[in-house]
Amino acid sequence: MSLPILYRDAQYVAVHKPANVLVHRTWLASRDERFVLQLLRDQLGQRVYPVHRLDRATDGVLLFGLQPQAVSALAEAFDAGEVDKGYWAIVRGWAAERGFIDHPVRDKDEGGDAKTAQTAFRRLARVELPVAVDRYPSSRYSWVSVQPLTGRRHQIRQHFKHIGHPLVGDTSYGKGTHNRFFRDRYDITRLLLMSRRLAFTQPFTGERVTVVAEPAEDWRRLCAQFGWPMTPTDDDNRD
Repeated sequence: MSLPILYRDAQYVAVHKPANVLVHRTWLASRDERFVLQLLRDQLGQRVYPVHRLDRATDGVLLFGLQPQAVSALAEAFDAGEVDKGYWAIVRGWAAERGFIDHPVRDKDEGGDAKTAQTAFRRLARVELPVAVDRYPSSRYSWVSVQPLTGRRHQIRQHFKHIGHPLVGDTSYGKGTHNRFFRDRYDITRLLLMSRRLAFTQPFTGERVTVVAEPAEDWRRLCAQFGWPMTPTDDDNRD
């Protein structure tokens, strides 16, 4: 597997992480499973260091440092919310045109108290299908651009469940009937959440860097079936 390289300079490299591939080895992984960290190391012929994380199910922009000091140089910017992260998601129901979710979330694996979390979003498109997937005679879905303002684990997934619009393909916080409908009707077998954009100030040069990932083939196919254009004019939720 060759990872598409979206950006590279002397300190950083960004790739398009595929869906359903772990960033690095964990105790959940099978012995013969491959990881983005391993794949990119072999592809570049050198060690790489994750700057941030994406869930196994999420695809899109993933940034690595080429030296350990490159990671530590950006860590403070991530902690301070100075890195602009933009996601695309497809959710159940018709989401509001714009919204802001301020609701604490809890890491189920770590336990402990819920932590503050904020997410902004904007609806890019919506569709109503004449199919009774649930208890209604038709089914509605929305394509949203999402900007997490904090970096909690599963934040986007928990927040959209909280407002009644769980992500399609989410086996932890979504609804099985809709997930099965997308699998059987559209051959979608994964979470419809992608890391669309990552923007940061390069700490060694002062340059503002914006990295954008193009949607995978299954996402493009689905949007075409729904009549959604693949080039929305604005992915940024900030006014």
